[in-house]
Amino acid sequence: MTIEEVCERHRRIAVDANVLIYLLEGDEHRGPAARALMKAVENGRLAAVLSAVGLAEVLAGPAGDDLAHVEQYNDEIRSIVGLKVVPFEVGLSPDAAVIRGVRRIGLSDAIHLATARASGATAFITNDRQIRGSAKLEVVYLDDLEVDPPAA
Repeated sequence: MTIEEVCERHRRIAVDANVLIYLLEGDEHRGPAARALMKAVENGRLAAVLSAVGLAEVLAGPAGDDLAHVEQYNDEIRSIVGLKVVPFEVGLSPDAAVIRGVRRIGLSDAIHLATARASGATAFITNDRQIRGSAKLEVVYLDDLEVDPPAA
């Protein structure tokens, strides 16, 4: 699937923390797809949501090394036009619990999916192959995304 196809099939997506980690850390293999996806968000072709838990996951890595990077990464994520960080609210708890129990996945992943569904996302972009889609939420793996070639 290409970024263009994601834009055609979905108006709102949710992103997993790993997508933003690849973007911020300049991962040479996954960074281009993450960058192209966020460019589509910034250009208004897609709206995107990130759970507050996902933001914490992104910031946890630099917190162990350099606290200045925590602030830098937080600022960079929060400045992505079209990306909304959604707080975890008590109303998400039942859905997250059901997702966790039925799918046998970790709590943070269940919260990501519950946040995506509650926010009206129709796709969840991740690179975690243990996360599976449902009838109402397609899961798209970043490694499977082809970056659209530049226009000729």
